[in-house]
Amino acid sequence: MSRMAANVMKWGAIAVALAVVFWVDTQLASQGHLLAVVLVSMVGLAVLAIYGTRRAVPLKYLFPGLILLVGLQIWPQVYTAMTAFTNYGDGHSISKQDAIDSIVANSVTEVPGTPRYKLSVAVKSGSDPATGDAFYLLTDPQGKTYVGDAKGLSDLTEGVEKAPTGKITAAAGYTILNAIQVNGRQDLKTFAVPSQDGSAIKRVGLSEAFEGKATMSYDKATDTLTDSATGKKYVAKDARFVPADGQGDALPQGWKENVGFKNFKTAFTDPVIRAGFVKILIWNVAFAAVSVVSTFALGMLLALLLNDPRLRGKAVYRSLLILPYAIPGFVTALVWRSMFNQDYGLINQLTHLNIDWLGDPWAARAAILLANLWLGFPYMFIVCTGALQSIPDDVKEAARIDGANPLRMLRSITMPLLLVAVGPLLIASFAFNFNNFTLIFLLTEGGPFEAANTSIGSTDLLITYAFRLAFSGVSPNYGFAAAVSVLIFIIVALISAQGFRRTKALEEIN
Repeated sequence: MSRMAANVMKWGAIAVALAVVFWVDTQLASQGHLLAVVLVSMVGLAVLAIYGTRRAVPLKYLFPGLILLVGLQIWPQVYTAMTAFTNYGDGHSISKQDAIDSIVANSVTEVPGTPRYKLSVAVKSGSDPATGDAFYLLTDPQGKTYVGDAKGLSDLTEGVEKAPTGKITAAAGYTILNAIQVNGRQDLKTFAVPSQDGSAIKRVGLSEAFEGKATMSYDKATDTLTDSATGKKYVAKDARFVPADGQGDALPQGWKENVGFKNFKTAFTDPVIRAGFVKILIWNVAFAAVSVVSTFALGMLLALLLNDPRLRGKAVYRSLLILPYAIPGFVTALVWRSMFNQDYGLINQLTHLNIDWLGDPWAARAAILLANLWLGFPYMFIVCTGALQSIPDDVKEAARIDGANPLRMLRSITMPLLLVAVGPLLIASFAFNFNNFTLIFLLTEGGPFEAANTSIGSTDLLITYAFRLAFSGVSPNYGFAAAVSVLIFIIVALISAQGFRRTKALEEIN
């Protein structure tokens, strides 16, 4: 390839990258994410500076990896840590101003005799019709078209197509929802578009909307909401507006705010959560430790057995032993779940027992350890097989000449040299099993649960507990789940650091 052709390809690739950056920036800017616009623009400038010059040759190779590291590893960790210091969760996912606007808009009632709009409900092109931000495409009695969202109303002129009734059937940049999609969205029941002078536009049926007056009004000076229909005042408390007189319920719309170390304090001071957290932590550590020890012991013993030069057909045996490792873990977990069934499971049928493997706490823990042993020993078998073959034969021969028996050779020669190779992998295996969400969730879902507390299961790990807090239950609490995730990170980091210190001493054996 000529140098000119290479330059053309290089600058073409740079141009494509910058075009993608520009497109992403425009999308972010349209949604008001100014900080993200700045960061993406800096990435574009870095691409131009690194690949547009002949300098910084190492960065040309490192830059893609650095971007992926920041985007897929560092940023999720930073965002999780930031979320841990907030009350983010169900009913507390928007800003305070958005909550106020929603409360005011939802209090709108139709004024008798006012004209109605022709309505189409839409989302941005490419958005999911079931979850994308909703937009009202409106036509007033004079035929003028508008688009409205939770932030307000604006003119709509580009690519508008209307039916003879005035209802908008198409608009550039929007996908209009059909009747089934509209009826399937619960958020549209309370959705309203803020208008002017305290008015707002709300939906009536599938094809009409009205503009009415809000009964709720907000006073910024006193930070209160007043309902003109009842005269009731609401004050801000714990990220919600509650009745000033203490009588009645809080308004449903809350907002996201910083709560400092409240989530961490709750984890350690709330009696119910603290008892459950300590119980889960003990089982979590025990599960990870027993899983590592059992899988390593079985894998090592099988590797030692198949490392004997007198054994024939070793390749066939090794191929059979790694089969559990080749099958996807979620498939194996579901198979083991069916085998542990008390009534028709294979294990009870073969052993003629009647153990409630998934209903009894200790039986469920034993079932998980057995299933994880089956899933984990092939990996340890592969690792130990490779490590055993790397041990020099002259070391073993010297030990035999000195009179060492097989047990002494295993304890003094094989094991120390083996641990030098597999020690870091054992630590990595501990960290993996400490967060082994898939096995727990598919095999027991964290259960069995106590009747008095259905949020903490007998086989829950901290990661499954955090998942349940974040995505299950009546009121998901992402902030508290993020705090638990941060604690998991700290615990794993401390245990791993101590483990690496211990394994570092083994390097002196070499």
